[in-house]
Amino acid sequence: MTTESPPTTACVDVTRSNGVATITIDRPPANAFDPALIAELLAVLPPLVTDPDVRCLVVRGTGRFFVAGADIRVMRELTEQTQHAMRPWIDVQKLLETAPKPVVAALNGHALGGGAELALACDLRVMSESATIGFPEMGLGLFPGAGGSQRLPRLLGAHRAKLLMIRGDRLTAAEALRIGLVDEVVPDAEFDSRTAALAVELAAKPTATIGLLKRIVEEGRTLPLDEALDVEFAAVLELIRTRDTAEGLQAFLDKRAPSFTGR
Repeated sequence: MTTESPPTTACVDVTRSNGVATITIDRPPANAFDPALIAELLAVLPPLVTDPDVRCLVVRGTGRFFVAGADIRVMRELTEQTQHAMRPWIDVQKLLETAPKPVVAALNGHALGGGAELALACDLRVMSESATIGFPEMGLGLFPGAGGSQRLPRLLGAHRAKLLMIRGDRLTAAEALRIGLVDEVVPDAEFDSRTAALAVELAAKPTATIGLLKRIVEEGRTLPLDEALDVEFAAVLELIRTRDTAEGLQAFLDKRAPSFTGR
């Protein structure tokens, strides 16, 4: 069953289908973000993140762009007030990163600067073959200061991440896939159908388990191993109380496919 679901705002459209909520950023000409767009996303995302019937989130853009980055018309005002007004972009990313369900960045077009930073906060990055991705801030006398300088080294390693940010390279989809910046590249003509199929596939998984896994990976990443293993075991004790764990084990014994509910 397919349903249209509010809230839909001036620059953010939300649709729901088969347990998947797709958040589309539509701010022509390049889907650049400003404080108003940030506020819209901060209004739209929380109920989707907490809704147990939404089992996968997809974030995408429109036209030739995923998100081109911060609106230069705003950023050219080099004041602390401007920086504080744009800072909540990292709150948008945090909502996606900590969502207790899989989150897909559907890079339908160019993902640059803050757009690439947004993609880094998602669990999977699927990229259209003709799209590009990169951190061109250095060309403006800036560096990726909305999460990129911290998440990119964690993904690619400090050396490679620093080079990408210093050089401001704009990578093709094939180059991004080769270095592990994105997870899958899809021909343009197949992008929408592949992204939709992947999201439905993820939504059918035990999403409560995925949420716990995401949480303990982040919690344990900076802990000594013994402490991290304690975090892991505490999550296991939570896990065995979920319906999906019981269903998965019973389905295995019954020699049938499991029917997960995300609970």
